[in-house]
Formats: sequence, C-alpha cells, structure tokens
Amino acid sequence: MLTKTKIREPFGDRMLLVVIYALLGALTLSVLYPLLYILSSSLSSPGAVVSGQVWLYPVHFSLKAYQSIFKSSQLMLGYYNSIVYTVVGTFINIVFTVLMAFPLSQRMMPGRKYIMILMMITMFFSGGLIPTYMLVKNLHMLDTRWALWLPGAFSVFQVIIARTFFMSSIPAELQEAAQIDGCRDTRYLWSIVLPLSKPILAVMTLMYAVGHWNAYFDALIYLKSEHLFPLQYVLRNMLILNAADPEMLANTAQKLRDQGFEQVLKYALIVVACIPVLIMYPFVQKHFVKGVMIGSLKG
Repeated sequence: MLTKTKIREPFGDRMLLVVIYALLGALTLSVLYPLLYILSSSLSSPGAVVSGQVWLYPVHFSLKAYQSIFKSSQLMLGYYNSIVYTVVGTFINIVFTVLMAFPLSQRMMPGRKYIMILMMITMFFSGGLIPTYMLVKNLHMLDTRWALWLPGAFSVFQVIIARTFFMSSIPAELQEAAQIDGCRDTRYLWSIVLPLSKPILAVMTLMYAVGHWNAYFDALIYLKSEHLFPLQYVLRNMLILNAADPEMLANTAQKLRDQGFEQVLKYALIVVACIPVLIMYPFVQKHFVKGVMIGSLKG
C-alpha cells in the first residue's frame, strides 16, 4: 500500500507566505472598507450617519435615500443619458478600434510601421483643449451627443493591444486557407477573426464602457442643455456643488434634512452610480483576464 508523503516547506518559505497573505489581506481590507462604509451609510438613518454611529453595518436601516433618488426626474434622465452614451459610444469605439487594428496586424500592409509611429505620437502630444473645442465647434457638434462620441472614437492604446492580439493569437494560416477558398478580407474579419477575439473584445468593451460611464469632463465642456447631461455630470453638481435636485428633498421633512439627510443622499448616489459597472463586470470577467494577459504579454 502506497502512502502519500507530504513535502514540508522550509520555515522561511512558510513565513514569507504568511507575510504575503497578511499584506494582501490588509490591502484588500483597505480597498473594501470604504466601499462597505459607503453602502452601510446609504442604508442608515441620517442621525446615525451624522453622529458617527455607522462603522461597519447599517444603523437604523432606512431606504429613504434610495426612494428619493428614484423619484428624481433629473437623476433618472442622467441615468438614461449615461446608458445611451455608454452603449452607443462603446459600440463606436469597438468598431473603429477593430477597423484600425486589423489592417495594421497584416504583415503585408505597406507603410503600417509609419502609421503606427504617427498614431503613437498622439499618445504623447495632443492638440490641446482649445483647438479640440474649436474643431468640435466648427463641426457643429456642440451641445449634441456626437460631441461625446466622435472626438474619442478610438484609443491608440486599445488599437495597439488589439493589433498585438490579432498578430499573436490568430494564425496566419487561417487567412491563407480562407483566401484559397475565396473568402474576402471583410468576410474573414467578420466570420473568423471576431469570433476568435472574444477575450480582447471583452477587455476593450469593459474599458471603453467604464470610461464612458465615468466621463463628465467632455459634458462639462461641450454640453449646455440639461436634457443631455450624463449621470456623472449630474452627480458632480450634487456631490461637489451641493446642487441637489429639489424633487429628491421635496417629500423630506425639514427636521430630517437638518439631521443630515443630504449626507446620506450623497452616499446613496455613489452606490447607484456604481451599480451598472458592478453588474457588467461578472459577465466579462472570464474573457477579461485572458484578454489582458494575451494582449499585453505576446507580440
């Protein structure tokens, strides 16, 4: 009968693992605790938040802040606008990025190195805010949704990552076999390359989507109409400028407001703004890890 013998690790290695786990645990707590505190504060009564009773879990559980948020037409409109900007903007980003990265991944394309050099220069030097604003103005895109979509239609960094993925992860023999069968480049891209590129597409989708969802500066510069403001711009006015929507405070007693209801409202706004990203990430997490590793280490 065979007996399993367990190899005992040296004492120094075990101590190193203990130290590493302790540091990782401390780092994890330092990241999670602020998030947990914000969530607990948003679910607590205003008096408990103002008095400092909230530490780890909700005190005097209350959903009044969330009820007030979802009654705010201004906030709901900002939510709708951010969803539109994120979905359409991400689609535009993915299309342009793939259309730039795929030709640049073809080794037979003439001048592709010079094109890459020109694109990489834009990563270090840009035209600046004022020339960009003038360009957007001359194109008649001010105070339109296109001002938040077209100026950042693709990221050079994402193009480089996608190009590296196409070159290193998709065998050139597939394209040669497709060409022998009479497959054109557009059909090859749509039917072969894209289905095999789900990991890198998931990475780009998540990064582009998070960028659109969190963006507010472009709206601050290019938009004037309130019905076009994204959620982050509305939150900026509420959290930084203390310009809360009167509808969210209309049904709140003055005494409750004096006890810090607006503070609880700010915590609830932060939680509501994070929900879409937290919902989206689990669906792309599997492809995200694989895509980041392949697109960044190979090539």
